[in-house]
Amino acid sequence: MDRAIPEFVGIPAPAVTCWTTAHADLHWANVTSPLRLLGWEGWGRAPEGLDAATLYAYSLLQPDTAARVLDAFPVLGSPAGLAAEATMCAQLLQTVSRGDNLTLEGPLRDWSEELRRR
Repeated sequence: MDRAIPEFVGIPAPAVTCWTTAHADLHWANVTSPLRLLGWEGWGRAPEGLDAATLYAYSLLQPDTAARVLDAFPVLGSPAGLAAEATMCAQLLQTVSRGDNLTLEGPLRDWSEELRRR
């Protein structure tokens, strides 16, 4: 976090105020209906809100869905969620720099700007 967040998001790595158990790869392909979470191979401890931040990041191309994720997870946008949001934004911007997730680049850069203002 101390390297990736400043490099890719442009802010110092926020302090993690709460570590919690996380799925750590919560995107739409790992969610079923009725609600089940798939793909638990990466689970572990993470900053509070990491799963919500991941789901939000993968919703950025669908603004209505992204807004619903923000509404469903109040940790997003809060001081406690800043570390998780900055972590996920930095991780995905790293993938963009390697040529992956290119369609998310613009929305991720917009998100990083918003994180800088917080």
